Amino acid sequence: MTVLAEKRMPRVVIAPAIQRHVPTPDTTLPAATVADALAGVFETRPALRAYLLDDQGALRRHVAVFVDGQAVRDRRRLSDALGPESEIYVVQALSGG
Repeated sequence: MTVLAEKRMPRVVIAPAIQRHVPTPDTTLPAATVADALAGVFETRPALRAYLLDDQGALRRHVAVFVDGQAVRDRRRLSDALGPESEIYVVQALSGG
């Protein structure tokens, strides 16, 4: 009997605070970068794009993205690389006043 290896793919999780505005289930999809992963999510949730990204495609100030527990380095192009088991968390950023 041959056992096929399970194909692993990155998973995108949108925080509940953002889901109040645009309900989005956790999504597992093939993606090489954060930009690829978010583009895949935007295919089924296009309203989420305007909430997360500005008109240049960069993360808005009120949004933070973490890959495997580390804040993304490239907030403008979202070119941070993903591994096959990466976890991408999208949350509202805290701001002081």
